Amino acid sequence: MNDQAKWIEINEEYLAATVIWIRLRLQRLAPPAKVTDTESKGCNWFRRSAKVPIRNENPKNTVPADEEIELARQEMVKLEANAPPPALILLANFLGLTLFDRNILAVCAALELDTRIAPLCARAQDDPNKPYPTFALAFALFDDPDWNVLSPHAPLRHWRLLEINQPGAQPLTAAALRADERIVNYIKGINYLDDRLTPLVDPMGGAFANGQLPPSQQQAVDKIVERLKNSNGREPIPVVELRGHAPASKRLIAGQVALSLGLNLKTIDLKTLPSQTGDFETFTRLWQRESMLMSLALYIDVNGVIDAEKIHLKRFLEHCSGVIFIDKEDSKTESGRHRIAFEIDKPTPEEQEQLWIKALQGHANGAPARLAEQFSFNQNEINRLAGTVLSENSEDESALNDALWQACRIAARAGMEQLAQRIDAKATWDRLVLPLEQKELLRQITDQVSQRNLVYEDWGFREIMNRGLGISALFAGESGTGKTMAAEVIANELKLDLFRIDLSAVVNKYIGETEKNLRKLFDAAEDSGAILFFDEADALFGKRSEIKDSHDRYANIEINYLLQRMEAYKGLAVLATNMRSALDKAFVRRLRFIVDFPFPGVADRKEIWRKVFPSNTPIDESLDLSRLAKFNFTGGNIHNVALNAAFLAAQEGGSITMPLLLDAARTEFKKLERPAKESDFRWQGPTGVVM
Repeated sequence: MNDQAKWIEINEEYLAATVIWIRLRLQRLAPPAKVTDTESKGCNWFRRSAKVPIRNENPKNTVPADEEIELARQEMVKLEANAPPPALILLANFLGLTLFDRNILAVCAALELDTRIAPLCARAQDDPNKPYPTFALAFALFDDPDWNVLSPHAPLRHWRLLEINQPGAQPLTAAALRADERIVNYIKGINYLDDRLTPLVDPMGGAFANGQLPPSQQQAVDKIVERLKNSNGREPIPVVELRGHAPASKRLIAGQVALSLGLNLKTIDLKTLPSQTGDFETFTRLWQRESMLMSLALYIDVNGVIDAEKIHLKRFLEHCSGVIFIDKEDSKTESGRHRIAFEIDKPTPEEQEQLWIKALQGHANGAPARLAEQFSFNQNEINRLAGTVLSENSEDESALNDALWQACRIAARAGMEQLAQRIDAKATWDRLVLPLEQKELLRQITDQVSQRNLVYEDWGFREIMNRGLGISALFAGESGTGKTMAAEVIANELKLDLFRIDLSAVVNKYIGETEKNLRKLFDAAEDSGAILFFDEADALFGKRSEIKDSHDRYANIEINYLLQRMEAYKGLAVLATNMRSALDKAFVRRLRFIVDFPFPGVADRKEIWRKVFPSNTPIDESLDLSRLAKFNFTGGNIHNVALNAAFLAAQEGGSITMPLLLDAARTEFKKLERPAKESDFRWQGPTGVVM
């Protein structure tokens, strides 16, 4: 017989002895009367487990001897010495019940377990309308009664162990008592989360590591466990604040801490906390009770909560003393309760490389270092990605490497797609038309992104640099000169995601909101190392103003915060502006690259015209690219003209011709509100006919 089965047997024996003891005391207290069929044939399922050597359990023996009662009590005392003790004793120890509290709870539980108890209660109270226990009955039934049991702050009422039915002006001592259903089942050895909490509290999914944690995270687990163990019994258990922007790692570490302490980790959404005072108090006490009866710990994500929810959280934390983890990104606290804070990060790049090596099981030997350099995943994510890719791909190393890279890109972009627009990068170096100097700068940017791990890590530059580890570039030039296309080319070359940042959604007139939005953006981007493309960047990165009021001060704080995050960002941040002169010089000095995108000259425009049409597009052989290049257009304008002409050709069912292109060019000039001569849009065909 295993330990659990042995404990269940002992608990049943103890419960049987307790019910017999309660019944015998009631029989002694009750006046002699004719025994009813209910009393003589009552349901006593526990009798099979009883090993109490009572001479006569026949309820017709209405006045049991003191020795019988003492024998039952001695059997209870003997079973209470078991390790672990029976459930009723555990309950009393957890919730601080006195012996008198325990006896009242025992008689209420006995009412649920033995049908003979109800008529005995009525006889003992000399009232057939009272087939239930009351406080008054308990005062008469048990030795050393304690009137403190009536207090709402005493354990029985505070922990909601009893249901008290007190209609009208009935005295509390005469009110019907009934044990809470959850508590009766606990006493019987059936332990489950109270069904009043079940809809509000969820299991903590994905909170356990598949294998041993990396050293940096295991150190965090060990520190938290040590602090919690040291506080046990000497001071209130502190709230554990897990800070940082790695929610999956925080859940993982909380799960390992709970496992080390023998706790079952649950989580709750603050929005589900009851708002009414009575319901809130009931929930708080029930959770506190359940956390002790089931050895529970709670994980609460407080990021993005509103002020009303923060107030509820503060009240909840101040009334609960169990182990609670708070997931938060900033350092502000909502609780007066003692707290300990830990900064939680994902495994270091070196640890992630080792995790990839282990998860790939000897496959894709060149991939771990490259994946750890570019992406940031926790242990479970790495195991999941590696397992999925290995199960779906062949042994071909090249195909496996490509599949791993693509799987990581997709997994890492999930958080970013909620904050920025992902651009499907299709442009290549062949399509990009720029002067040689600008192309060389773009290639330098690409090379630095691809080689940053070698220089920073292997060559040791990270150890001597306090800032500037990020690669930032400014693309300056008129709209349509190729800034977005250049960013696409770099992203395509590096096989990275490109995200366009909508500054109108980032900049907020309310103080501090812009900084909060930028923090979310960079925190999400860190996991993927994606290329960030801030279009129309002068809206945010303009010249810092002189401080005239609080809004000016906070505007400068936002700019300084952005500069710090850009310098620390491990990926590439590209700022695009139409007005380089509007940028603050101090800001410009902190950029790694500045690429000026000039307005294209005639030769460049002719090259753009040559490359603007896809290979499948039907084009008339008489197109005069030199003539088209004379139009003072940027690359973006040329693309618009070519696309509009293509739709005109499709409508006519023919190919793209010069008249259609000139017609589309006229439309583009009108859109730009630029002056032009009508003769510029006339075309003299090969026969000399003007079209």
